[in-house]
Amino acid sequence: MSNSLESAKQRTVTPFRHDTVGSFLRPEVLKEARVKYQNNEISADELQRVEDREIIKLVAKQKSLGLKAVTDGEFRRSWWHLDFMWGLDGVEKANADRGYQFQGEETRAETARLCGKVGFSSHPFVEHFKFLKEVAGEDAIARQTIPAPAQFLAELQRPDNKASTNSYYNSTEELVADIAAAYNAAILAFYEAGCRSLQLDDCTWGMLCDKNYWELRQEDGAKLPDIAELYASVNKQAIAGLPEDLIVTTHVCRGNYHSTWASSGGYEPVAEYLFGIDHIDGYYLEFDTDRAGDFTPLKHLKDQQVVLGLVSSKTGELEDKQEIIRRIKEAAQYVDLNHICLSPQCGFASTEEGNILTEEQQWKKLEFIKEIADEIWK
Repeated sequence: MSNSLESAKQRTVTPFRHDTVGSFLRPEVLKEARVKYQNNEISADELQRVEDREIIKLVAKQKSLGLKAVTDGEFRRSWWHLDFMWGLDGVEKANADRGYQFQGEETRAETARLCGKVGFSSHPFVEHFKFLKEVAGEDAIARQTIPAPAQFLAELQRPDNKASTNSYYNSTEELVADIAAAYNAAILAFYEAGCRSLQLDDCTWGMLCDKNYWELRQEDGAKLPDIAELYASVNKQAIAGLPEDLIVTTHVCRGNYHSTWASSGGYEPVAEYLFGIDHIDGYYLEFDTDRAGDFTPLKHLKDQQVVLGLVSSKTGELEDKQEIIRRIKEAAQYVDLNHICLSPQCGFASTEEGNILTEEQQWKKLEFIKEIADEIWK
């Protein structure tokens, strides 16, 4: 295991040594346009023109900060996950009995519910990606973020959605097969549109790490190894047989809504399942607080990159630079330094509400991350 800074090298493919998770704070002009659209004051085309302009500016800003992989900030979405699910065949937007529960806050009560069998024929996100690819140009990689198949499975198995899901599927195996097939087709559509870097965002593993969550799950007789194997299986099936030049990464989150969180606990309970998924090239892992545990579970990594989320996207205050460097060196006791990258622990706006910090603070966080990465990896 090499943890000498002298051996540290930059990377030429994603994930890069200084990176982002994907979402950015929505500019006020975009928020205002979305409200006007919801109130039927502007058309869908007018809203799209605002989105286009703001994405162009966002990509230029990312590139000016030295980011080599750029996203559209998820500017066309309300949620990090539901918007994608709503675009799949057999899925509809629905109201839930209650919102997702965070520490001290509850989200809007929306969900993705089945209205037929899950499938893929087309998806608006593919056209969104084509726009991003064009704007990114030849000097930056356009990265597509979507919720992981396991996240979609978990959504369909929420208490609110079980009746609907069971009305179309007689078994979990049948449901998993259709989810995996739909995702595989969607990913290939992104690939045909020019995507070579795809990120699967996944909160399911963060929940499985949480002791309180598992105490609640005991009521339905669920066992952690069984659920972990199920989530690993649907993710694995969805990304099987993809083109070799498509880099697939995944981001594990413990909840990121309006600067609050949803779960806590180290990665050890799920490490072997999570890091054992075939064809995952890198893991974006939350490590900004002690809620994520220590770095010991990184010993289960194979040959993948790990992007350490040591810098918080929930607060505008900059971390201590030497402490971040110390923690990177600590992680290098378990995984080679050249298999480590640095990013915020999550996006800055997993939902359109965004976290509680300013755009200026958001950009300073990314400048800070680049400064540290450039100091370590030459």
